[in-house]
Amino acid sequence: MNLLHLFGLPPAASSYAADIDFGLRLTFASIVFVFFSWSVYLAYLVFRYRKRPGVQAEYEKSEGISKAMFPGAVVLILEMILIIFWEIPVWGKIKEDMPMGPDVVEINVLAQQFAWNIQYPGLDGKFGKRKKGLVSFSNPIGLDYNDPAAKDDIVLANEIHLPLGKTALIHLMSMDVVHDFAVPEFRIKQDIVPGMDIPLWVKPTRLGTYDLACAQLCGFGHSLMVGHVIVQSPEDFAAWLKKNTPVSVAASSANNF
Repeated sequence: MNLLHLFGLPPAASSYAADIDFGLRLTFASIVFVFFSWSVYLAYLVFRYRKRPGVQAEYEKSEGISKAMFPGAVVLILEMILIIFWEIPVWGKIKEDMPMGPDVVEINVLAQQFAWNIQYPGLDGKFGKRKKGLVSFSNPIGLDYNDPAAKDDIVLANEIHLPLGKTALIHLMSMDVVHDFAVPEFRIKQDIVPGMDIPLWVKPTRLGTYDLACAQLCGFGHSLMVGHVIVQSPEDFAAWLKKNTPVSVAASSANNF
């Protein structure tokens, strides 16, 4: 059994999940090393400077660098090595290098108390405009259907569909308070701040249905803010897109071929 599974981590299902898991293993090993090293050092000090008959305590004034600083320096160097050689490169790859191109599946995720609203750009690949004044029960994201680009947009609640092996660029936005987009199998946990468009990307590597949860206390109904991420084969994803595209748009598109 994978050691990480013993600590409650689910199977990895994204292209960078292995890097995250390696970092967790490395951090765990480092903590264990520091803990036992400090324990041995403390035991040595307790034994070496224990109270003995006829031996008085000695006091000496230390100036400059003291030998007592050595253990702390070792821990500091170890932490710097982890940050420079693992955390910064992995963080840069995941958080800074956003994918672009026609093969990237791009979607908007608008969080609100207490639901996930998902917008797909449809057949034209363009997101329709959204207006705050148009938000209603039947139009939760305020999609402006007078905008031609909005005619074929797909809007879902609490359900994200992604193709296996293809990169998805997800724009996270909040309609009210701070939320958090968390999919443990993808090793994703990202705060969503009102007024900001926060991009993240993921490349699914396993078919299946995964839980999507809000990992930031966002109000009385926080525990009800759950959804699902469904990873399908590219063929099934294409069929799903075609099936869920508005009928009028699908029909007009078919007539153009």
